[in-house]
Amino acid sequence: MRKIAIIGNGISGISAARHLRKLGNDEITVISGETDHFFSRTALMYIYMGHMEYQHTKPYEDWFWEQNNIKLVRNWVKEIQVSQKTLLFQDGRTMAYDILVLATGSRSNKFGWPGQDLPGVQGLYSYQDLELMEQNTKDITQAVIIGGGLIGVEMAEMLLSRDIGVTFLIREKEFWDIVLPPEEASLIGRHIEEHHIDLRKQTELKEILAGEDGRVRAVVTNENQEIPCQFVGLTVGVSPNINLVKESSIETNRGILVNEYLETNIPDIYAVGDCAEFRVPLANRRPIEQVWYTGRMQGETVARTISAHKTAYVPGIWFNSAKFFDIEYQTYGHVWNQLRDNENQFYWEHSDGKKCIKFVFDDQSKTLLGVNSFGIRLRHQILDQWLREKRELPYVMKHLAKANFDPELYSRYEHEIVTSFNHTFPDMAVPIKKKGILASLFS
Repeated sequence: MRKIAIIGNGISGISAARHLRKLGNDEITVISGETDHFFSRTALMYIYMGHMEYQHTKPYEDWFWEQNNIKLVRNWVKEIQVSQKTLLFQDGRTMAYDILVLATGSRSNKFGWPGQDLPGVQGLYSYQDLELMEQNTKDITQAVIIGGGLIGVEMAEMLLSRDIGVTFLIREKEFWDIVLPPEEASLIGRHIEEHHIDLRKQTELKEILAGEDGRVRAVVTNENQEIPCQFVGLTVGVSPNINLVKESSIETNRGILVNEYLETNIPDIYAVGDCAEFRVPLANRRPIEQVWYTGRMQGETVARTISAHKTAYVPGIWFNSAKFFDIEYQTYGHVWNQLRDNENQFYWEHSDGKKCIKFVFDDQSKTLLGVNSFGIRLRHQILDQWLREKRELPYVMKHLAKANFDPELYSRYEHEIVTSFNHTFPDMAVPIKKKGILASLFS
């Protein structure tokens, strides 16, 4: 029986453990110093906001692990002794392994700003970060968040739930426009401001100032403007957490380097999830993919390879989802922040300015390439199928109602969207079905 050690109990490590158990009877040990059990990292914000308690964020009951013969070790690994196939823990204990899976996740970025390590300044990634944020925001009135993106919006919503004023500094022209196209970035920026957040565009952090008590009292921008605050959230992205392996013979770049089978340069050592970096990225994919669903897929893939069913990582159609306050976001395929040479787009926005949908397509073949949806839920299976089948945009418009996933009796927008499409692209116009909920449901 082989001894398989997995460092990290996030979605990647736990997916590997669960599928290894399904596929064999190896001895499996999951090691984490963060928490005793696997929890939903995306739910951290709801604990802070009082919508959930920690135990509600655990997808599996505590007895699940013993019942499935998966050992859990609450400890931090200090060193990987590669040649001896041994792990050295911070408390001095050791553990031998035959196969090692590294699922060490990410860490919040810092860029050497003066004052970035002051009390009251932090990122938000781990459960310990959540506990620290509880302490750092007690009885405060004003916070500054540095950097846009998904974590920044989550932190802003958390702070607002406790009536803490928020100033949001982003260096971009529009919110998250390094990812979102101009229309979508503008829509989300307006939505942030509607929540009474002071969104300051094209503004960068220069320095964080300390008060007489040694804690943060203000930030200074690149325009030398001082903004008083008692808390600073650093949400300028995350980086692979590879400190554990930097001094070892395991090869790294920004992340732990792996091939298509998630193998490192050392036999019997694998890396999955946020910490892994592909030596040869897949077409139109980044070498590091720090997304929940790709972490889950990598965990399952590596389990197959370890269990003698060698399997290359093939993630399929790109997908991601998130939430910007009240607006849900889904993206399918590839919607770049700027159109590429061979691309065209159709964009529809509702008159309330809080719902939109964008279809990107090949300008010659009219094949669908990607979809962004804000405030309208789409059916994953249908969008994935259309992209795989390389459906042309008129086909998508004709069958758009099939992709709707909003709950029963919610408003439907297919009629408005297709009408606008026909007006914008008369050469691709499609018949419009009779307006109404029943017509959409049974089309």
